[in-house]
Amino acid sequence: MLFAKRLRELRLERGLSQEKLAEIAGLHRNYVGVLERSVSSATLDAIYKLAAALKVRPAELLENLP
Repeated sequence: MLFAKRLRELRLERGLSQEKLAEIAGLHRNYVGVLERSVSSATLDAIYKLAAALKVRPAELLENLP
């Protein structure tokens, strides 16, 4: 749940839609929505791609997670 919240927060801070973030990251747009709703866990590969697209370190997507 915290990963999903952080992902959405960073995406919105950058003014990106789920579709645009997915395009930049090279992921399917539905996958970004699934991650933001905590329906599925992100793969390590997806975390790296999303971090690069959001211009943050991968660790920033995982900060404060239990």
